[in-house]
Amino acid sequence: MTAATLAAGALALSLAGCGNSVDPIERLGRNTARSESSAPAGDQGAGPGASSPSASAADGQAYRKWGLAAPLEYAPKPAQKPALPPGAPGKAQVVDRIPLPPGEKTVFLTFDDGAEKDPEFLKMAADLRLPISMFLTDSAASSDYGHFEKLRDNGSGSTVNNHTLTHPNLRTLPFAAQKKEICGQQERLEKRFGTKPPLFRPPYGNYNDDTLRAAAECGISQVVLWRASMQIKDFQYAEGSGLKPGDIVLAHFRGPAELKGATEVQMTANMLRSIQEQGFRIGRLEDYL
Repeated sequence: MTAATLAAGALALSLAGCGNSVDPIERLGRNTARSESSAPAGDQGAGPGASSPSASAADGQAYRKWGLAAPLEYAPKPAQKPALPPGAPGKAQVVDRIPLPPGEKTVFLTFDDGAEKDPEFLKMAADLRLPISMFLTDSAASSDYGHFEKLRDNGSGSTVNNHTLTHPNLRTLPFAAQKKEICGQQERLEKRFGTKPPLFRPPYGNYNDDTLRAAAECGISQVVLWRASMQIKDFQYAEGSGLKPGDIVLAHFRGPAELKGATEVQMTANMLRSIQEQGFRIGRLEDYL
């Protein structure tokens, strides 16, 4: 744990001082010194959009409406899910990048928390058929879970997942308190959306063995981290200066107060343009897990 803590601290320091970044709710990080990965978890089956989107699924001109120079490219559902090393017995598996065949440039969109509930973003996500894996915190999202239900059910294959009840730093809590945060949100999401999600993201990317054990006992198959974090105008990267194949991208449901006047739609358009400019297409994360 000492090595993991030092590595996480060094990474946080390396992200300081970005001119157009926001005060991050979650730091770019993988909790780092861990190598436990994932095994197949099964699709969540969330709503009518439970299959991968295709380039033809979206309105052919929708990209122009939302400030993109070209249509987005989407990865089809793979014929076979990538082989991921098994996790430790009794613990949820950890994933921070999807292993892809050589030459396959695909990344995956995830949005966290749920504080911002912008109806224009709902229109954007539906028009573009963005497959978004949502990780919702009850204290942030529960004032209007219907907003995220609309996003889930827009035909894109978006899904609702667990991000704790109150967004604590789990690594500072004992096992019982961690389990309460994770299982409590599992129960609330099941009551509201009809199913317990198999995926979980720890706030700030911070976790320990107790987190993985608690998550497994709450019915979580995989703990999903990230390798690139969207700020306002550009990404911060866990390594290097650009996206890499299989990167899981972190964004947040945030509004102008957190984005220095920018809207959630503007931030997302910046993110999508960067993905396009770097030559990547977008995949549905659950199709690969």
